[in-house]
Amino acid sequence: MKSLIVGTVTESTRAEAVAAVAAATFPLACPPHSKPENIAAHIDAHLSANKFAEYIADPGKQVLAAHDGTGAMIGYALLVYGRPDDPQVLAALESADDGATALAADAVAEVSKMYVLPDHHAARNDAKPAHALMQASLSAAHEHGADYIWLGVNELNERAQKYYRKMGFTQIGTKTFDMNGMVEHDHVMGRQL
Repeated sequence: MKSLIVGTVTESTRAEAVAAVAAATFPLACPPHSKPENIAAHIDAHLSANKFAEYIADPGKQVLAAHDGTGAMIGYALLVYGRPDDPQVLAALESADDGATALAADAVAEVSKMYVLPDHHAARNDAKPAHALMQASLSAAHEHGADYIWLGVNELNERAQKYYRKMGFTQIGTKTFDMNGMVEHDHVMGRQL
């Protein structure tokens, strides 16, 4: 099997493939109490092929995709560059070590989404897809001029929190997340680049 490949998605024709991975992986990260209709509405509103085509075309965003040796897409990340709009995130960044400095310089990036298909979580030929995707995200954000990167993760998703801590993130605050009218609570985690 060939090595894992991670790269930027630049063609809107790939939006459908990214959306398929998003639709398969987003429900797995939702809290157990999430209603299927709320998950489906969120996917339709934020993770559709049309939305990914918009993300791919937006210069303030970057979509990364991980492909296995066969060329199949097995994971993706969405980076958002610049000052966040959410006041809870702004407060968290302002209180974080070097987060306020990066915020003032507009040198901030968000890992808005990062998911890998569950049957690819384990190492394959010494390549861990989630690790490779996160490393590519950190490198891409740094190359884009970011000094600080943050993300939101559901407060009940302990597995993801553990992974993000392993990747150098620490909790810097909290925020709420509206999933089709259901308010969820996220940890805001960040790190320097």
